[in-house]
Amino acid sequence: MTDLVFGVQDDITTALAELDGMEFREDEWERPGGGGGRSRVLQEGNIFEKAGVGVSVVEGELSEQAARQMGGGGHIEDLSFWATGVSLVIHPHNPMAPTVHANYRYFERGDGSEPGSWWFGGGSDLTPAYLFEEDAEHFHRVHKEACDKHHPDFYPRYKKWCDEYFYIEHREEARGVGGIFFDNLHEPLGDEETATEDLFGFVSDCAHAFLPAYMPIIERRHDMDFDEGHREWQQMRRGRYVEFNLVYDRGTKFGLRTKGRIESILMSLPLTARWEYAPELEEGSEEARLVDVLKNPKDWL
Repeated sequence: MTDLVFGVQDDITTALAELDGMEFREDEWERPGGGGGRSRVLQEGNIFEKAGVGVSVVEGELSEQAARQMGGGGHIEDLSFWATGVSLVIHPHNPMAPTVHANYRYFERGDGSEPGSWWFGGGSDLTPAYLFEEDAEHFHRVHKEACDKHHPDFYPRYKKWCDEYFYIEHREEARGVGGIFFDNLHEPLGDEETATEDLFGFVSDCAHAFLPAYMPIIERRHDMDFDEGHREWQQMRRGRYVEFNLVYDRGTKFGLRTKGRIESILMSLPLTARWEYAPELEEGSEEARLVDVLKNPKDWL
């Protein structure tokens, strides 16, 4: 899993830097409680206002509060943990080009030998400011193909989970047009002895689906025409993104509770955002069309 997350980080940052024309800044860091990671951030690029792809491999002791809120399938008294994952968020300059997020991770409590003491989690979701249905359909189709390699129920199950998880309750709307999301994944696909290998294969295929899911979208949207009104709407949608990440996101909460590296934890936040008092949308506008979809998630396939 450690090899996977570092390899995925290399592949994605290479592809993004090649498209943007600027290189990522790289920071290698150590966590005081154990482990560390490698953060790569491209800021104020030619195409990307902010793109961050981070890897962490951490270990240590959980607080009892953090342990109670972790996943898995059983009661584990041992508070020691080991975790690794790759997480990314990309915020393009152009309002017509969507923000995107992905995260794939593995978590282990104690020595990982007890039932429910290890699990996988992850997913990827698309957050446009302006809706292009063909983009949402493509993004979902690529992830469905990755899921279908392993189980026919995975895509419909994890698409629904994504819609439910990335939901801003106080706004009564989804953060974006979804994708897939899963957590606490520890049940075997085949027999018990191959459970970790089966699920690792699934997570690996999903992680490698990111570039074919997102690159065709950013390549056709990053140089579209836009005006200041489009930009202001993009900034307001980013405000919603910030609200979700700071209020609801489990990964952000876990990082803060375990005294993680703040720059890496908050790497997902956009460089700029906007909160406008009581904005009114014109009926039938592109902005209103997006909000209607966010309040009524659809089956893109």
